[in-house]
Amino acid sequence: MMLSWKTAACLAAGNTVVIKPTQVTPLTALKFAELTLKAGIPKGVINILPGSGPLVGQRLSDHPDVRKIGFTGSTEVGKHIMKR
Repeated sequence: MMLSWKTAACLAAGNTVVIKPTQVTPLTALKFAELTLKAGIPKGVINILPGSGPLVGQRLSDHPDVRKIGFTGSTEVGKHIMKR
C-alpha cells in the first residue's frame, strides 16, 4: 500500500516516478507498473528500477536529475541517504 500512497502523491503533483523496490520482493512493484499501463497512465510516468539497494539505490539517490527521494526502510540507511 505504501507504494501506491507515495506514487499517488507524486503523480498528483505532476511528477514522474522512479521506484526502487526492495531487492527481495520486486514483483509487487513490477505488477503495479503493469497495471498502471492498463489503467491508461502513459509509459515513462511510472518507472521501476529493481536491483541491489546498496548499488541501485545509491546510484538513484546520487543522480543529479533526481530532485526528491521518498524512502521507506531502516533508520541506518535513511541516515546514510541524508548524508549523501
